Amino acid sequence: MKIANKLVEVPLPNDEFLKSKFAPPVYICHRAKGKPTIDGDVFKPFWDHAPRTQPFRDIEGACRPAPAKETWAKLLWDDENLYIAAILYGEEIFAYVTERDDIIFHDNDFEFFLDRENTTQNYFEFEMNALNTVWDLILPKSYLNGGTPLDGFNFNGMETAVKIQGELNKPNPNNEYWSLEIKIPWKSIAKHGSASDPPVVGDYYRFNFSRVQWQVEVKDGQYTRKINPETNRPYPEDNWVYAPTGVVNIHYPELWAFLVFADDAAATFEIPRHEYVKWELRKEYYAQRAHYARHNLYTPQVLTQSNENIKVETTVSTFQAYVVDGNKRINIAHDGYTWMEEIT
Repeated sequence: MKIANKLVEVPLPNDEFLKSKFAPPVYICHRAKGKPTIDGDVFKPFWDHAPRTQPFRDIEGACRPAPAKETWAKLLWDDENLYIAAILYGEEIFAYVTERDDIIFHDNDFEFFLDRENTTQNYFEFEMNALNTVWDLILPKSYLNGGTPLDGFNFNGMETAVKIQGELNKPNPNNEYWSLEIKIPWKSIAKHGSASDPPVVGDYYRFNFSRVQWQVEVKDGQYTRKINPETNRPYPEDNWVYAPTGVVNIHYPELWAFLVFADDAAATFEIPRHEYVKWELRKEYYAQRAHYARHNLYTPQVLTQSNENIKVETTVSTFQAYVVDGNKRINIAHDGYTWMEEIT
């Protein structure tokens, strides 16, 4: 469909996500016990008390087959850093991109996304390959809303490492996996946004993980992406993620998982009511964009069916939808930005 205001054309989540109950995964992130040596080993004692994510799933959700190779991740935190570990099973361990901030996903890669303010804007993206080459950037807005990535951003003080159980860039049936560790200082994140530094117990952010996996073949003893003879281009990659988005596009922060900061394993978390309201507003936002594409204007008419009392205000080229819930007004704008404000 066409997208308003010079925004790029992208598909929306499938009906599974638009019609089902809002239920992204929740990850309870425990405090780290001590300081790790970042060496790529995900099986060392530092990670023993961190829960594993569920195995990654296809980005489109249950409508697609389960991934052929297992991937899982762990997170921990303290007052200085966020720690991430992941393991990517499979014998096809290859990486050729060596320059920082180059297009890492031309290799098989691991990706991390963090929306610290939970607004679907000003979020971080991080990618790395089995050579430990990284790409870190900020997106002021998602691509759906015309966002342009800021490649000049770096996570200052970040440490990353890779461990390979097998041989890199050497086809070998005994290759088992590559694993990784990442340490990101909170101070390198807090400079970009209004969220507190560091998080405190009970805070939550939105986040996701992704694994890009290409179809490959062996030529001259090296892995190379398999070419589709009909297009003369590589076959599309698989995208295996922690929180599916219902479309082959990870840039839907409204569908990412919840990252909850806790002291210990006894912590629990219930998704707050206003997050369910925001999802109802998000569906109205999708519908308003489709209306603009057809008619070149937004409409004050509510286009979606919802149990929430949604109101819509429009101008010639913008809209804002909101729900009043007690003493709070929950809002979404035409560019996807969401926020809450107290009312009297």
